[in-house]
Amino acid sequence: MFMRKLSLQVKYCQFLWSMGIVVCSSVTAADLSTEWQPGLGRVASTADIAQWDTSVFPDGTGLPAGSGSVESGRKLYANLCSGCHGAGGEGALAEELAGGEGTLTDRYPDKTIGLYWPYATTLFDVIRRSMPLQAPGSLSNDQSYALTAFLLNLNGVVSDETRLDRDALIAIEMPNRNGFDQSHPVQ
Repeated sequence: MFMRKLSLQVKYCQFLWSMGIVVCSSVTAADLSTEWQPGLGRVASTADIAQWDTSVFPDGTGLPAGSGSVESGRKLYANLCSGCHGAGGEGALAEELAGGEGTLTDRYPDKTIGLYWPYATTLFDVIRRSMPLQAPGSLSNDQSYALTAFLLNLNGVVSDETRLDRDALIAIEMPNRNGFDQSHPVQ
């Protein structure tokens, strides 16, 4: 029975392969021209592009106005983030965000925020741009600052009373700021 099933699977794969060759061989240069349009979507407007042009750089360039506290971030995290990242940032369905002390030099280090990330501004950028997973880019600037404050607090980088805004975030010196080899800068 096993051999018969395997034989059928092999024949099916051979069939699909042969169909792929037939399909590929029927595509002409005209089909691949730049004039061909699939008829999907629309051209992005300047306003569309501006909505997604939200890059924040390590030096703070691109940080928006707004602010958020550790306490408001704690509440947001419980509602929006703990299901994936765990109640204390220990990881669940998604990456571990806190903890892992003493593992950075291990073969498989925990690349948590407090141990690995060299810039706090990068954390803000990731949160604002791609979280929560089911609705990326939906957080306000204040919510993004608050979640950043909470996660930095969870990693022991800032105190419970911290309120982050653009200037406060730029001023944070992450524990691993100088932990990366700068001898081969990107050209």
